[in-house]
Amino acid sequence: MELSVVKNAKRNMFFGILNRFVALLCPFVTRTIIQYVLGEQYLGISSLFSSILSVLSLTELGFGSAIIYSMYKPVAEGNTRLVNALLNFYRKVYALIGCAILVIGLVLIPFLPHLITGDYPPDINLTVLYLVYLGNAAISYFMYAYMSSLIVVYQRDDISSRTNMFVTLLLAASQIFILVRFHNYLLFTLMMPIFTAANNIRIALVVKKMFPQYHCYGRIPREILHDMKKQIAGAFLSRVCGVTRNSFDSICTSAFLGLSMTAMYNNYYYIMSSVVGSLSIFLTSLTGGIGNHVVTKSREENFQEMKNLDFVYMWIAGWSAICILCLSQPFMRLWMGEKMQLPNSVVVLLCIYFYFLNVGNVRSIYSTTNGLWWHHRWRGIVEALVNIVLNILLAKYWGVHGIIMATILTIFFFSTLWSAQIVFEHYFGIQYMWSYFRYHAVYAVVTVVLAVMTWTVCSLLPDYGEIGNLILRATVCVALPNVFYVLLYHKLLVFKKMKDIILRK
Repeated sequence: MELSVVKNAKRNMFFGILNRFVALLCPFVTRTIIQYVLGEQYLGISSLFSSILSVLSLTELGFGSAIIYSMYKPVAEGNTRLVNALLNFYRKVYALIGCAILVIGLVLIPFLPHLITGDYPPDINLTVLYLVYLGNAAISYFMYAYMSSLIVVYQRDDISSRTNMFVTLLLAASQIFILVRFHNYLLFTLMMPIFTAANNIRIALVVKKMFPQYHCYGRIPREILHDMKKQIAGAFLSRVCGVTRNSFDSICTSAFLGLSMTAMYNNYYYIMSSVVGSLSIFLTSLTGGIGNHVVTKSREENFQEMKNLDFVYMWIAGWSAICILCLSQPFMRLWMGEKMQLPNSVVVLLCIYFYFLNVGNVRSIYSTTNGLWWHHRWRGIVEALVNIVLNILLAKYWGVHGIIMATILTIFFFSTLWSAQIVFEHYFGIQYMWSYFRYHAVYAVVTVVLAVMTWTVCSLLPDYGEIGNLILRATVCVALPNVFYVLLYHKLLVFKKMKDIILRK
């Protein structure tokens, strides 16, 4: 069975954009209210506990990714019996993972005070608050989380987008009411596990109705289970990279620089991660179809497809980096006030971080859908260790600048260079690798030139007040870089090809 990639992608992107808008707006409103009602230390605690629980999610071991990879072929071949067995195995292991998260999380409780430098709000019981976050992290594994694998394989991410959008709105409304009416942060956090459970139950009901042929039943053949163990181990090590890259930034900031700096850094990181999340709509919408194409099309066809997708994606990512560079500071002044601003040098580093974070995103889909996790195992181990060591060392000497710089270095050398070499060696063919690096080098140079140009123009604009400056800068950021992107790229074959596809579809 070959999925209709374009049709599914359009539907997924439409609902994905709506869901992302809600997912951006609601935390933005709640963070703003927390800042003005309770103070920045509460924002710092929220960021710290979220990061700790992200580390605990490593107990998932990348198992979900390995299961989804194992489903592509039986779904394409209509092998319902094997899909049922995979779902059954998935359910059992996820229950064990939920228990592991709870146990490990409880063991960490005595160490919580050592992860905070300086004061924290006196009315907060760290242990009780942490237990709420821990329960929210674990509850999904006990309540139908395995059902979402069918959504990804069938490229029906619109199902989860619609459900998430509705639940996020209700969660935000309840939390905002609690903050404004009671000023109670513990009650605010208690809403999270309640709505997490509601979200999982709703998605499970919809999936069961859409795919009634699938049930949790049967045993996986021994040879498939043997191969899956290697995939899970490799996926785990890949997840270690992502977790140490993002979560240890907040943990190290809190441990070395305090909760207030953690809140300031995470306000900027929230802006960057919001854009990353918006771009992920593009990738998530295509994942199921790319997985299907890996099974049904040749490597040469898939490399050309990746090249086309990279062109569109890096155009959007480069333009987004320029917008972050030019708009973050006026937006932060308007949102949180001047006292919550970090230097322009931090914004520049975050833009570099953002760009390198996106360079390999399209390529990583082909790595995931080919199940290459095991081949990434040493890269994952080395990247995680180097990132942790650099975070600690550079944070002591350069503060928040050092923490961001540590992440940039590890992303470039390990996730950009080494990871690409693995994917081309084990799937596309090493002969295509230098072509891949060449066109990415061109995209990077063009983006840097346009970023300097746009920043210079924005810095020369007259002062029209906070709102006026933001609007005027945004207008420049929308128009100037994209006009020059078109002028520089319009003669490229990939530009003409993707323009025709976009206009036609």
